[in-house]
Amino acid sequence: MQLSVKGKQLDVGAALRGHVEDMLPPAIEKYFENPTDAHVTLAKEGKTFRADIVVHVGKGITVQGHASAEDAYAAIDVATVHVSKRLRRYKRRLRDHHRGKDVKAIHMPALQYVIEPGFDVSEEAPENDQPVIVAEMETSIETLSVSEAVMRMDLSNEHALLFRNSKTDGINMVYVRSDGNVGWIDPSANEGGSAS
Repeated sequence: MQLSVKGKQLDVGAALRGHVEDMLPPAIEKYFENPTDAHVTLAKEGKTFRADIVVHVGKGITVQGHASAEDAYAAIDVATVHVSKRLRRYKRRLRDHHRGKDVKAIHMPALQYVIEPGFDVSEEAPENDQPVIVAEMETSIETLSVSEAVMRMDLSNEHALLFRNSKTDGINMVYVRSDGNVGWIDPSANEGGSAS
């Protein structure tokens, strides 16, 4: 596994880098045999340190963990625990995904945009409130079952995931609701019905 340790406005010394190398690989390899790479970013935020860990355990499968603490070592330790818990939760499904399935993943090419609001949200929107596109990137929408989509969303620690439903072939979305439950949007479920 390739491991990179970087600091944002912070110099990562040999001792901190060694701590990451001692903690992270064993925690990941305990649940997943051949992760491809891991990236650890440490940043100073006021009096605390924030550790962000991103691990690619397979094609299209990313596991993320984040933590903040008053000590850099503690932030790395807690973020490592977050990654380890996510891998433990889905260990069997991840192994089955890579072992027995010889399914060719179907990806739909798409564009992903990052949009800036363009005005202060506390003020009234201007007449021409067209959003400013800050970035445009190529991405793909994967074909997944609903349970696989929920797993991927949880592993990547994201709030929403757009996917092509493997049963209906329609575009669906899973998302984390404000009450902590997972929501699922399936436009094809209402085919034949009409909006009132």
